Amino acid sequence: MQMADAPPEGLARAVDLILSARGRVVVSGMGKSGHVAHKIAATLASTGTPAFFLHPGEASHGDLGMVTGDDVCLLLSNSGETRELFDLMQYTRRFGIPLISITKAAGSTLGRQSELALVLPDAPEACAIGMAPTTSTTCALALGDALAVVLMQRRGFNPEAFHTLHPGGKLGAQFLRVGDVMHTGDSLPVVAADTPMGETLIEMSAKGFGIAAVMQGAALRGVITDGDLRRNLAGLLDLTAGEVATSDPRVVLPDMLISEALRIMNTNKIGALLVVDDTGSLAGLLHIHDCLRVGVA
Repeated sequence: MQMADAPPEGLARAVDLILSARGRVVVSGMGKSGHVAHKIAATLASTGTPAFFLHPGEASHGDLGMVTGDDVCLLLSNSGETRELFDLMQYTRRFGIPLISITKAAGSTLGRQSELALVLPDAPEACAIGMAPTTSTTCALALGDALAVVLMQRRGFNPEAFHTLHPGGKLGAQFLRVGDVMHTGDSLPVVAADTPMGETLIEMSAKGFGIAAVMQGAALRGVITDGDLRRNLAGLLDLTAGEVATSDPRVVLPDMLISEALRIMNTNKIGALLVVDDTGSLAGLLHIHDCLRVGVA
């Protein structure tokens, strides 16, 4: 029943075995292999494959109850003879739980007991005495990452799913939409096209965004920025908002990624964008400070 394969041949079989499981991937290892196993479990879980790390010592003292018949186990041991893993290994054999191992010794106890042994290259450790886990842990970690990447592809794991599992930090911020943070309603600096510039300046100062949306009825006619004010400084107060405004302003939609809206701001050297809906009606305003606030910029 046991198969020993060197990557990448074994990788495809491991992916199939994991995808066929109805439960989770239980990842375990001891010592440095345990640290690698912990990272592999975290990467799997964050990329669409439910997984968790089980400490082999705790498994022997009751935590085996966390492992179900629907799960698949992934055990890491360079030698394949790590005694702390044996109780967990025997548990999988007793209850028919699929077992994948990552080891350098296909003929070891762990390798022989596995449905599939992913065999690491027989390369010496990088340390001066040839004993500290260095090369072996690097290879195991790379194999775990490769496994996660292929599983992502097979599951069709997309950016939206990634955002669902990564709502925090800079990674999560990259997937925020303009509509999630834009200003709306009474906070928007809005004036009619026939509004005198004196009143327009008051509106721009009160709202504090440095721009004003100029409307012709319900339609967006243009935008007034600080640049428009400087260009029309002579006789400014004798003009109306419509006469000063730049027509056809750059706008974005609420479902655009904030990162893309920020790229538009940086490319055009502007600090704010008006947001319109599918009908072209004014929906909100996005300022570069909003991008900074949520950690995109």
